[in-house]
Amino acid sequence: MSYKLNWILKKFDELTVTELYNILHLRSEVFVVEQNCAYQDVDNKDPLTYHLMGWEQNNLVAYTRIIPPGISYKYPSIGRVSTANSVRRTGVGKQLMQLSITHCENLFVNLPIQIGAQLYLKKFYESFDFHQTSDIYLEDGIEHIEMIKNNL
Repeated sequence: MSYKLNWILKKFDELTVTELYNILHLRSEVFVVEQNCAYQDVDNKDPLTYHLMGWEQNNLVAYTRIIPPGISYKYPSIGRVSTANSVRRTGVGKQLMQLSITHCENLFVNLPIQIGAQLYLKKFYESFDFHQTSDIYLEDGIEHIEMIKNNL
């Protein structure tokens, strides 16, 4: 099944209360409940970032935040990559990542993109030309690696 979503990119101050609620709900569902990981999701970075949302009618099913350079890493970053269980294995995750990269490249021209990736998703991110730049480290009990996509 091919999903056609309504994609919206907004700065934090442009988000409606309903959009913010849906973002926090999806992130909690994916990172706290599904991954059984208690961590501080609201980390004071959201007000400084862009939020890419993929809507299926009134349901938020895909989300990333695009973080300017100097906040999480030296370079711009894509984080909190999340899809609702209902759209997994449909290609939505690939659409989400490709759109996130495109927006990041348009917002921050000629800069690499740096991410902190869960290790089990290494091949997924490599399919978008990210390459590993760190040793494996634990973050909230989950193995991660840093990766960079050069856009020069």
